[in-house]
Amino acid sequence: MIFDYETLRLIWWALLGALLIGFAITDGFDLGVAVLLPFLGKNDTERRVIINSIGATWEGNQVWFITAGGALFAAWPIAYSVAFSGFYFALLLTLFALFMRPIGFDYRSKLPSPKWRSNWDIALFVGGFVPALIFGVAFGNLLQGVPFHFDNDMRIFYTGSFWALLNPFALAAGLLSLSMLIMHGAVYLQLKTEGDINRRCKTVVTVSAIITLVIFALAGFWVTHIDGYHITTEILPNAPSNPLAKMVSKEPGLWLDNYAHCPVLWVIPALAFIAGVVTIVLSKIDRTGLAFITSSLVLTSVILTAGVSMFPFLIPSNSALSSSLTVWDASSSLTTLKIMFWVTVIFLPIVVAYTTWAFRVMRGKITLEHIHQNDHSAY
Repeated sequence: MIFDYETLRLIWWALLGALLIGFAITDGFDLGVAVLLPFLGKNDTERRVIINSIGATWEGNQVWFITAGGALFAAWPIAYSVAFSGFYFALLLTLFALFMRPIGFDYRSKLPSPKWRSNWDIALFVGGFVPALIFGVAFGNLLQGVPFHFDNDMRIFYTGSFWALLNPFALAAGLLSLSMLIMHGAVYLQLKTEGDINRRCKTVVTVSAIITLVIFALAGFWVTHIDGYHITTEILPNAPSNPLAKMVSKEPGLWLDNYAHCPVLWVIPALAFIAGVVTIVLSKIDRTGLAFITSSLVLTSVILTAGVSMFPFLIPSNSALSSSLTVWDASSSLTTLKIMFWVTVIFLPIVVAYTTWAFRVMRGKITLEHIHQNDHSAY
């Protein structure tokens, strides 16, 4: 095997981040478009244009979300169990909101009743709004630490509540997630539409991008005043996973420690601001293909900023510091990581190639005329 245990753990940390970024870029614009549906569609036909702009690809985009969950379960089983215990009701709420999407797409245009269609538009909005907000709230809570601990038998005890997750910093992170996905969705919708909808999208891109960058800057300042975490004992990167075999301290500002030790990492958050401004400019001059790329860079930079800040922590514990989960003590066995690595090497390029091909085949704008001509087959 060309990689040792330490290297494989780092590779899987990077792969998990890549899957989350892939989900944010692909399924993220679906969520953003769903949030914009009741506001940018001024009549039934315009709303059908908006729905059909994502109707052909949204199911494939969800594969990234499912794959990220599967990778977390297989590569980081302890982190998976803690996350799904601590965030159980939040994740359940997210899943129920996501259920609204397939049902809404399939049933929305089955009846001509305006009330029927309006209710399904609300359902699709909820299916975009709730996940976009909750995903950010989850990241906000990770940065603050989650109240859990292990006993000597490695049983998990979560001592928090659903309402405790909705704290001010976590809600700010949720608003950041929501605003950047709205920006991303508006850019994609501008790419796929023309006329009045296209023009409205330009305004949304500008406003949501500005809000995203402002909240990102405020959140960055806020992070300097919340407790960060640091491993105070020797790190054994090749040792078997045992979260209780270390000591951890916390104090304000430690989440910036990695940036202090490696200043070049400041390029990552800086890229978010640069890409955000460029996205606004490209949207204004109708270079929507490039705007979609720069919008994707904003999402990538924001997620990487959080990931780099927390490294090597996956889920820090604010109630029992030594129970915090890190890259070094929450992974699966060496054999499991080896097998998964080669499976990923084989199948991930296939998934990326197929996704690229699918988007290429389904490229082009959705117009009002397209909806009229395909009244019975379009969503």
